[in-house]
Order: sequence, then structure tokens, then C-alpha cells
Amino acid sequence: MRCSIPFAVLCLGVLLQTPWVASVSMPASNCYVFDNSSRIVDFSSWTGHLFEYEVKQGTDVAIRFCKDVESRTQTGYVDFGRFDKFNYFVAGSGQSNFIQEFYNGDLMSCEQSYDKMGRTAQVNIICGSCLNGQCKGLPGCICDVTFESNCRVLIELAIPCAKPGPQVFQGFTVGFHPRSWELVYNGMTQIGFEKPHHDFSFPTGQTQVVLFMTAIASLSSLVQKPTLEVLPDYGLEVKLSGSAAKGKPPTTLSPSMLVVDWRCEVARDTPYEVNITIPVEGYEPIQFVLTKTCDYKQDIRGGRTRGWAIFGVLSCIFFVFSTLFCCGGFIYKTKVERQHGIDALPGMAILSACLETVSGGGQGYSRPEDINSAVASEASWERPPGPSQGTWKPTERTYGSI
Repeated sequence: MRCSIPFAVLCLGVLLQTPWVASVSMPASNCYVFDNSSRIVDFSSWTGHLFEYEVKQGTDVAIRFCKDVESRTQTGYVDFGRFDKFNYFVAGSGQSNFIQEFYNGDLMSCEQSYDKMGRTAQVNIICGSCLNGQCKGLPGCICDVTFESNCRVLIELAIPCAKPGPQVFQGFTVGFHPRSWELVYNGMTQIGFEKPHHDFSFPTGQTQVVLFMTAIASLSSLVQKPTLEVLPDYGLEVKLSGSAAKGKPPTTLSPSMLVVDWRCEVARDTPYEVNITIPVEGYEPIQFVLTKTCDYKQDIRGGRTRGWAIFGVLSCIFFVFSTLFCCGGFIYKTKVERQHGIDALPGMAILSACLETVSGGGQGYSRPEDINSAVASEASWERPPGPSQGTWKPTERTYGSI
């Protein structure tokens, strides 16, 4: 870019805002491969493309790219395997740039081949044209087919390969658990975290997120300290901590933790965007985006959640001390003051006095001994003693005498 003097300031501002690095996102399909320099080559546009090759009269071989391999005749077709997305699309050597393996084909007469995987196929991909010069046009063709046996076939396929993409730090993962990779898998950002997705935002009450990072031990020292950028840059306070923030190299046996603490200072209708970048020496940086909603403002102490937690703790402490006081008082009154029943409960004397005051006196709670004394006095008042008639003594009786 060539800038004149009047526009020098404008050009400088544009250059400073230009993103020099970009994260490597997961391709749209599983039809991709890494070359020998760890650069990603995406073949998603070739998925399902049909290539045919006539082996002999009435027999041909068909390839549906990243789908399956078939041998077709007039009587039907024989399946020579289906494409598997796990570790079966790799970089080649020599004349072949890439190799695709197809497994789990038809089992008839091939039950014992390749660990009971049935018929299999290997497709050697050549970027360009066939070595024998038979195929030079677009979009490519099958150069040669060789049947190693009735259960396995080798195929040479020439296609124009796309330009390799950025260099990927393979083996690196980021997830919400030590053995998961929801955010980053094999050095590539997973779909849903490569750009802001407000449908999967973290709620306001979740003030902390813990992420776990793993990498191949021999390359773990290349991982640098992560950085962050918040959009918009005000209203959400975000801090990074944990072993990953201190620069500890992550390994598969000892993952490093990245703790994201965030607090809403300003309520907002749309979520905040938190862009986290993990630099890797010699590779493209690892980047992913987290979104955070802020329905209300949170105070420094942690907001509503922490207030309810403190209330719960104080309630538990009050309940425990009340229980111990009641039990201790009951045992004391039972053993020392020789009281029984409801009278032995702590505070019953105060409660009875309050009830008697409220009821106007005389109708409150009375102890059993008070009731007995009241009955005795009432009986003596209603029936005064009469004149003395002498003292009556019971007749003495001697048992055994007539």
C-alpha cells in the first residue's frame, strides 16, 4: 500500500487496525488434511465428487471423494470401504501428496481381511496431473487402479489441490474439563467459538469460567501467556489467572488451567465479547471468543449470588447454636433442677409469664404444683372445719386373731 503525505495518518491508522494474525478455525467438513509442514489443506469443496475409471469391459471403479469407493459391474456393485474422518486422511510421501484410507467395505469372502474390516481401499492423491500423462484436464481423474487382492484395491487420483492454509499447532486442545476439547481441538477453534455466538452466552450470575489446556509435551514450551480483548472495552471487568496465565507449559498428563473472572459493571442488552488469544511460537496463534451477558450490575463482593450465600451460612450457624442451647438447657434442668416434661425446656418460664400477661392473669400456664395448692386452699375455704367431736382413731387389728 502506497500512501501520500496528506493521507499518511489515515494509512497508519488503517495499518494499525489490520489484523495481522487470524485463528485457524475448524473446516466446514471432515474432508481436510495436514501436509508435511503442518499446514491445513481443505478439500471440503471436493466432498462427494464422483470419479470413474474403467478397469475392463463391463467393470469400472468409482470414487466419491471423502465418501466411499465402489467396484461396479453389470450384476451390481461391491463396496470397497467408506471414508473415516479419524486419522485416515494423511500426508503422503514420494509421488503421492496425500493418502486416503477407506475401510469397512463388504464382508463377502473377506471376513478375515484387515482385522475383519472387510474390503478396503487406498487412494493416493497426486496434486496436479497423472504421472503417465493420461489425465491433464479438470477437475481431475483416476490415473490407475490396481487390485492387490479380491479384498483390497489401490487407486491413483490426480486433482488440482488447493493452496495450503496456515500452519496449525497440532495436538493442542482447550476445553471445560481436563480431557475435553469443546473450544479448541487439534490446534483448530471449534465451531461456535471461532466468532461471537450470542445464543451460547454465559449468564450474568456465572462470575468465573475455568478452561483446561493440553499440548504435546515435546512442544508445550512453545505456548505463551494468553491475552484478551473485550468488546466493547468498558462495562465488563475481566481478569485472567491460573497456571496458564503464569506461563506454565501445558501437557496431556498435566493440563494447565486458565481461570476467567468477569464482573458486570454496566448492564447491557447485547452480550459482551471476550476474545482470548494464546500465542504459539512458530505457529498461528490460538484464538476463540466467549460471550457474556450482563442483565444487571454486579457489585465488587460478587453480586446477588454471594449475598444469598452469606445469608445461608449465617442461617446454618444460628440453627446449630440454637439446637445446642436447647439440648444443653433441657439436660441441665432435667438433671440438676429435677424438672420433667415441658417444664424442662429452656425459656418455658418466660413463655408462660408472657402468656399469662397477655391473657390478663389467671388463665395463663400454671405448673402442676400450683394447681394442687390452689385446689387444696379452695377446698378449705368452701368447707370450714366444724366443732370438735373428738379425735377418731382407727381400730387396731391384729392379723391372725378372731
